[in-house]
Amino acid sequence: MSALVPPSVVHADLGVVAPVARPDQRLRELFDREFDFVWRSLRRLGVPSLTIDDATQEVFLVVSRRLADILPGRERSFLFGTALRVASDARRALARRGEVVEDGLERIADATPGPDQAIDQQRARAVLDEVLATLDLDLRAVFVLYELEEMTMADIAVTLGLAPGTVASRLRRAREAFQASVARRNRRPA
Repeated sequence: MSALVPPSVVHADLGVVAPVARPDQRLRELFDREFDFVWRSLRRLGVPSLTIDDATQEVFLVVSRRLADILPGRERSFLFGTALRVASDARRALARRGEVVEDGLERIADATPGPDQAIDQQRARAVLDEVLATLDLDLRAVFVLYELEEMTMADIAVTLGLAPGTVASRLRRAREAFQASVARRNRRPA
């Protein structure tokens, strides 16, 4: 009889009774659904493109080890928090080794758009990466999720485990810092 009824988990804090998928099935579904989100998040959090695949793999390795700890409905929050730590560790490791990573992949032209479009996109991505790199990680995380991933402030609060007022404050400060960085960049001689 018990073999016919799928196991379920009751989450008291969420008031949810959710069926438990097999771990390998849940991991596969999570990977398929959220891979692009993790990759984009890592890139926008400052992981160089030469190491982005390794960092993405590291995030999903952490997920595979901690799968039982991830509450249903909170997967994206866990993934972004893990990506934030992996990105921070990756940047710290590069700084500690004194490496300057040249994103050679950024110079490869995309075959789909015309050459002018590809160069413009490449330059725009480089400028965005440069400006994002000037933001503190706390501000950058909120800015990236709101402005680039188009998440709501409520979703960001849940994802980062912050109070909604803190998210609003960090977003305001991130926008100000972003605009100031763009203004400084525009004042530099060409």
